Amino acid sequence: MNNDSLPPFQACVGGSAIFSEKLKHYLDGIHRADSIAWNPHKMLCVPLQCSVFLTRHQGLLHECHSTRATYLFQQDKFYDVSYDVGDKNFQCGRKVDVFKLYFILSVHGLDEIARRIEAAFDAAAYLSEQVALRPSFRQVIPAAQCANTCFWFVPESLRDQRETPDWWEKLGKVAPRVKTRMVQSGTLMVGYQPIENKNLVNFFRMTNTCVPVPTPADMDFVLDEIERLGKDL
Repeated sequence: MNNDSLPPFQACVGGSAIFSEKLKHYLDGIHRADSIAWNPHKMLCVPLQCSVFLTRHQGLLHECHSTRATYLFQQDKFYDVSYDVGDKNFQCGRKVDVFKLYFILSVHGLDEIARRIEAAFDAAAYLSEQVALRPSFRQVIPAAQCANTCFWFVPESLRDQRETPDWWEKLGKVAPRVKTRMVQSGTLMVGYQPIENKNLVNFFRMTNTCVPVPTPADMDFVLDEIERLGKDL
């Protein structure tokens, strides 16, 4: 790595913003990364699995993964053997995942892909604004990041109380219980997580994707349903 490059860059979700003229500025400087990971199977909803890994080090993937299996990758072929990409990845000759990405981009077109990505970002921002307005919710951070909105649901039984360690412990149990009811009712699938090194107990992390295209009405439904499922906690 030289002085002009950055450490590995994780663009697993947000990397899709590169398709949007409106949003791609969030990735300014990404060209300086030593390597980049991007998962089209996340925001773009390309069928699992479809991941992209880019590195600035020519020959590195071949050096790491090559088995030089002589029955597959003979070195004395009549063409340039560097085209045998199966010897550059640990999956060898398994399914060609990149075809799924090519197919999605070809069928929908780049303009439609950009519109869907922008809708996901806009919906996340709207959801964050609505969280701030409702007394039963609290933001983890004051604005959406990428297409992610992080928030706590605070049932009425925990409102207007001193926020002691015991109070936070009780709040941390809310999201798992609401998630159980989501699954049982079949109405939502929203993830939750803690961040222990920042003393953040379990909170909901709503990540918008491009399929189906999310709308403000969808975001309202998310909050309404969480309130309905957790109102008696």
